[in-house]
Amino acid sequence: MTSRSRSPRLRPLLLTATLTTTLALAATGCGTEPAPDTRAAGPSGSAGPAPDRAELEARASAAQLVAEHVWVTEAAGYALARQSVGVLGDDGFGSVYTEPEGGQIKLSVERLPHADADCADGPASGSEQEPLVTCERDGEQWYRATESGHAYAREQGDLVVTLSGTRQEVDRATLRSAALAAHRADDYELDQVLPPAGETAGRQPVERGDLPPVGDGAPNNDVGASG
Repeated sequence: MTSRSRSPRLRPLLLTATLTTTLALAATGCGTEPAPDTRAAGPSGSAGPAPDRAELEARASAAQLVAEHVWVTEAAGYALARQSVGVLGDDGFGSVYTEPEGGQIKLSVERLPHADADCADGPASGSEQEPLVTCERDGEQWYRATESGHAYAREQGDLVVTLSGTRQEVDRATLRSAALAAHRADDYELDQVLPPAGETAGRQPVERGDLPPVGDGAPNNDVGASG
């Protein structure tokens, strides 16, 4: 069933692309290692001194992340896979929560200005996404589903926060719970989520020697005298 109700500014979710990214993250390193406390990050309420904010900002910058764009969530039986934490696009944030049976929930935070929801048109023209079978407002969020995947999303300022998974692995109630629990990480949660200082040294962009200092930045492919 398809609902034609509209929200003034919420971008349609690209479900298949989102799920593909989720599987890619899992295959390339999210593994099964949970966050240090083995539970999904939630409201801290932690005793003890607060982590040093300057150090947290430095760790976020080293991972090419914006600290204010780091979000966390919680869902029964799921824990954050630390290896999955990374940047999306220019300054977005992505992570994957896993459970022992192999289920995955992907959390993504992206800057998507001028977004607008339109359930009637389905996936963007020319895309290879599955057609939507459900698109409806659920409280303050949008719920969208294809035959294989589904997601909840909501706007937060100029960001769109999305929780997604496959329908086979994650039921709607669990996904909705994770979407409702999602929130911007506080300093204690940032300390749990961000890679430790020095761990991201090898992830920095490699400076290319074939880019000219002026012009449009195209590679310098001049052939020398030797051919």
